[in-house]
Amino acid sequence: MDVRCRLCYQLISPDDTVEYDYGVLHVDCGSPGTLSPEERVLLYVFCWDHVVARCTACSQNFRQEELGSDPFDSRTYRRLYCGADLTNHIRTHLTVCAMLPQHLRERVKEAREITQRLLKERQQLKDRADVLRREAQAARANLNETRRRALRWRDQP
Repeated sequence: MDVRCRLCYQLISPDDTVEYDYGVLHVDCGSPGTLSPEERVLLYVFCWDHVVARCTACSQNFRQEELGSDPFDSRTYRRLYCGADLTNHIRTHLTVCAMLPQHLRERVKEAREITQRLLKERQQLKDRADVLRREAQAARANLNETRRRALRWRDQP
């Protein structure tokens, strides 16, 4: 995919957290894969007292309070000691956590799927527009060549 953020012009991947306010934008251009504000609220409200991620680097489980982040400020979740980014582990946790009501788990999963689908559709539309633009340019070049030939034919004795 070649969808870019309108603010920072970075490529947007299906795992990035985006907004669709005035075009596709990263929620945080410096850390595009961060949790959305809604995901952070769910994490804070429903998952404060249990394990939310497993660090593959050090093979340990972590609760939110053990991670190097402020739930009201930071959008990334890194291990204090090894620095591993556990944001994707936490995002996965939100889709399977039994403490979240089922309808909220479904909405978290649905929001991710919708984002991925919209990015894919946007790319398909962009690709189609590129094809149409090239076809229009070719037709214009053909028309110009036909005009030149007609003018040469008219000017011949």
